[in-house]
Amino acid sequence: MTAGRRPDGLFETVLVANRGEIALRVVRTCREMGIRTVAVYSTADRDSAAVRAADVAVHIGPGPAKQSYLYPPAIVEAALRTGAQAVHPGYGFLSEDPDFAEICAKNGLVFIGPRPEVMAELGDKALARSLMADAGLPVLPGTREPVDSAPEVTAVVEEIGLPVIIKASAGGGGRGMAVVRTWEELLPAYRSVRAAARAVFGDDRVYLERYVEHARHVEIQVLADEHGGVVHLGERDCSVQRRHQKLIEESPAPRLDPATSRALRAAAVRGARAVGFTGAGTFEFLVDGRDIAFLEVNSRIQVEHPVTEMVTGVDLVREQIAIAAGRPLGFRQEDVRHTGVALECRVNAEDPRRGFAPCPGVLHEFVPPGGPFVRVDTHAFPGWEVSPHYDSLLAKVIVWAPDREQAIARMDRALREFRIDGRNIRTTKELLRDVMADPVFRSGSHTTSLLDVRPDA
Repeated sequence: MTAGRRPDGLFETVLVANRGEIALRVVRTCREMGIRTVAVYSTADRDSAAVRAADVAVHIGPGPAKQSYLYPPAIVEAALRTGAQAVHPGYGFLSEDPDFAEICAKNGLVFIGPRPEVMAELGDKALARSLMADAGLPVLPGTREPVDSAPEVTAVVEEIGLPVIIKASAGGGGRGMAVVRTWEELLPAYRSVRAAARAVFGDDRVYLERYVEHARHVEIQVLADEHGGVVHLGERDCSVQRRHQKLIEESPAPRLDPATSRALRAAAVRGARAVGFTGAGTFEFLVDGRDIAFLEVNSRIQVEHPVTEMVTGVDLVREQIAIAAGRPLGFRQEDVRHTGVALECRVNAEDPRRGFAPCPGVLHEFVPPGGPFVRVDTHAFPGWEVSPHYDSLLAKVIVWAPDREQAIARMDRALREFRIDGRNIRTTKELLRDVMADPVFRSGSHTTSLLDVRPDA
């Protein structure tokens, strides 16, 4: 038996290198698995729900993320000091940082995620695009390598045509990209994205793709173990977005014909095998009619993972931990069953009327909805201070129903029931209810342009 492991091979202690609802989510699953948990927290999060729920909590720095959740020495030291054998990175922060994964390995800690070299390849969006093309996945016309100069950008666009989207090679989370529809916009956008990429990611490399105006954003959840087992858990539709950031997700994708669904699922499994992926990951695609095109891979748990859990009954965090401990997948592809429809709405502390500006402040009232088949993943509570240092997500409301019409009705009821109030607090709740009532959304024919025509989006 490996030192620090239980007789069944699982870890005795896992450190959760994150905050907010995902930290609490991981702590809860670890508790169900009988695994001791260590929470890390910044000064701003000292009274957080994850700190209260974990077995041990370690302070790692002040509020700014670069001095706490993005500071590997403090996290690794906390793991070693508390006897953790593994680190779960959640999503965001260091979750897709191959350097952090290597640091963990050098200190005898298991990083719950893919191998560092695989993360590095997939984290370079231009390289990932090239690797997936080599694996036979369809990609949009564009560059296989980053573009380094204005003349090169111009030459690429002359070849593939407008509109195009310029993306940061190291980007993610909807940041570091710009859509270009005219020649006049091209070079200023190129310079702007490079500058933003340098500031946000410390890497100013960019690449170009043909931009599809009215497509759907559909992703496939995969699980892969260290023994060659790879399965998909179906698709999620994430087309309701503002500024390339998701607001609503659902599974299965509505009005997706079976042939396209099969093509997406097969492409994701083929892509995962091609790069030796392990753990939980998401392959993202654009879908235009029956045409599909690979976008990127997220080498971590996704914010929207609960909708997949609700329709399959698979605890993705539990599977992540088991895979990282060296266990083979406990089921095969033919064992995966999809039942009903699940929807997730992200309730953010943002003001849609002011360009979705974050609204930090103190919550005076916070009463999540309940009822049958309603799940709320949240770290917030009355008296909690929404910090300006972090993402504005307050809660994820997830519902399940036998069919999509009932799921939409249940979500609207849950959002209407959700009571949130506080000093300076505004939320996206009413916008989400408006989308639930939108005839285009209700018909399932919406694309990523759904919110573009709304004055509050």
